[in-house]
Amino acid sequence: MTLKKILFYTIIAFLAWHFCGPLPRAAWKGSAAPAEPIQATEDLPAPWTKGAYTISPRAHYWIKALVLSRHHYWAGYDEDILAPYDLALGWGVMSQAALINALKISQDGRWYNYTWKGELPVAADEVVRHSANHHILADNKNVLRKIAAVRRFDVVDLEGFLVDVTKTDGWHWNTSLTREDSGGGACEVFWVKTVRSVRRP
Repeated sequence: MTLKKILFYTIIAFLAWHFCGPLPRAAWKGSAAPAEPIQATEDLPAPWTKGAYTISPRAHYWIKALVLSRHHYWAGYDEDILAPYDLALGWGVMSQAALINALKISQDGRWYNYTWKGELPVAADEVVRHSANHHILADNKNVLRKIAAVRRFDVVDLEGFLVDVTKTDGWHWNTSLTREDSGGGACEVFWVKTVRSVRRP
């Protein structure tokens, strides 16, 4: 086998391991992000436009949470244009290593999914109440750059608005306003104005 072929197969093996191999396990102690998200509806700004889209704020929103997963969408749908990144975020018990290691977490099709085998260390509804998928609409290029650099198990500190979005052709995208829901419509449509910090637990 030539050196070129050896190098080629080595690269293929590395890429297969990198993208398809087992994800690293969480290894910290305690809750990496213990606080609940903060949401308030007082003194909201008026709706604004972004191209053909109208952005209507529904609530002020601040969250400091652990990144359980991040997914990049680029197919060109309205959602992809507005929010090229989704962050599945966890706080409280869903920022504890033992619980995260008991779950298989993934994102696809604008969904955040988790499965498990055996017995969870907490009640299953605690997973619902302490994690959510966030569609990230960046306020500016600097915010988008910081979101693009976020990785799994980072702790992020984000502030902005939960928003509903409508388009001139009738298309719409509505945010969840509770952390108690799951399934269709349960994701937060999050207009992020500020990324305060990104760190590892």
